[in-house]
Amino acid sequence: MPRSPFRLPPEWAAQSAVMLTWPHGETDWADDLDAVEGVYVRIAHGIAAREAVLIVCQTNAHRAHVSGLLDRAEVPRQRVVWATSPSNDTWARDHGPLTVIDAAGTARILDFRFNGWGGKLKAGCDDRITGTLHAQGVFGPAKHSKVDLVLEGGAVETDGEGTLLATLSSVVTETRNPGLSLEAIERRLAKLLGIDRFLWLRHGGLSGDDTDGHIDTLARFADPATILHVSCAPQDPDYPEITAMIRELEGFRTPDGRPYRLVALPAPVDHRDVDGRRLAASYANFLIIDGAVLVPVYGDPADDAAVRTISGCFPGRRAVPIDCRPLIRQNGSLHCVTMQLPAALSLRSAPVPA
Repeated sequence: MPRSPFRLPPEWAAQSAVMLTWPHGETDWADDLDAVEGVYVRIAHGIAAREAVLIVCQTNAHRAHVSGLLDRAEVPRQRVVWATSPSNDTWARDHGPLTVIDAAGTARILDFRFNGWGGKLKAGCDDRITGTLHAQGVFGPAKHSKVDLVLEGGAVETDGEGTLLATLSSVVTETRNPGLSLEAIERRLAKLLGIDRFLWLRHGGLSGDDTDGHIDTLARFADPATILHVSCAPQDPDYPEITAMIRELEGFRTPDGRPYRLVALPAPVDHRDVDGRRLAASYANFLIIDGAVLVPVYGDPADDAAVRTISGCFPGRRAVPIDCRPLIRQNGSLHCVTMQLPAALSLRSAPVPA
């Protein structure tokens, strides 16, 4: 197979901005909007201290509301890029663009289809967000390619050197890509993302997760030779699946044939909603940005250990804890609501809608 001219950069590569699709009263956050907006403000503040933050709002009035929140939190205005697009929900990791870079350093926006995690939820507006932002000029001169393949950003991890880490259960499914075999999907991803090696996990999953096992809740690259992963106690109902996943990770090899350095993240306590439903609190859902790593915490006894563990894997970056308890009530966390955009993109705010 000819080598792709493009490469999907790793999350630790230099960034221009991080995208947030802001919650509003027509999303599932309606009953807890103040609390979740508080989390978004803290995330925006953490990002804007180091790079730009691209904020997608529902309407012009919504943009004015969010601008007021950010001003009160002293988020620097010069670090905020604005866009407006209708949204069903706010999981930018899954409806945002995957951006690839060619050998000359030119960026291309890949707009994969998003169908609400295999048709679980309405996603028509979310599926159009990336195309809408491109049409508004938000991504500058970068070319935009609409891809007829369902792929969520939370489902893929890359080392930036041609290796992709993912779970089969969240990519190769009849609810996402019916009729496509593993081999066919690999061919597409090799061409589109510049992937040479596929590390597929057949095990892994957290109770309360509705993405069919997104990799960004389970195992993450910290560098091309290091993978951080979740863990759990033997009495945890997820223990069999997580243990089987760890065994698979132990069997993976780097391109030069060495075992990966595996770093176990501590297990949080059993977080549950008011109705007793278990919530997928995962420390693997961290976000790497320029100069820092934003770490989700949950008011949990394991928070400090998780922050120390993640900090130790990213020398030169400050670990910044963000309380994400409101986010896990809707089955996601910090990484799930963000999408990093590489430094090769030149961003600009969209015009204020009439």
